[in-house]
Amino acid sequence: MAQLVRDLMTADPVMLPPDTPVREAAKAMRDREIGDVLVVDGDRLCGIVTDRDLVVRALADRDDLADCFVRDVCSDQVVTADLTETVDTAIARMRENAVRRIPVVDGGRPVGVLSLGDAAVERDLDSVLGQISAAPGNN
Repeated sequence: MAQLVRDLMTADPVMLPPDTPVREAAKAMRDREIGDVLVVDGDRLCGIVTDRDLVVRALADRDDLADCFVRDVCSDQVVTADLTETVDTAIARMRENAVRRIPVVDGGRPVGVLSLGDAAVERDLDSVLGQISAAPGNN
């Protein structure tokens, strides 16, 4: 039987509104030991911000982050996975779109995040990515 996205995803993702300062997004990532936050407007997913986005789109381009918000640095063309689709299908979509993590939706509402690290830990723990992802502090 094929493994489903819901079995590997990280549930309870951090979700922030678009007008959240990037500093708060960075603190949420640090405090939860994660590499991304979802950007939501009510129940609608409108973006994802990764730790890399914070560096490349905020820190590298601005001297002052006081007026920089997650809407300014998020990826708004979001690739998603459905809660009930197979992990193989989701991984293929990640490969096609060159992304390392994707929000998981149920009926259009975000419910989790699936990362390549999640898949590697579960499916290929002996791989380098699996070992790195399973190491303490790499959630």
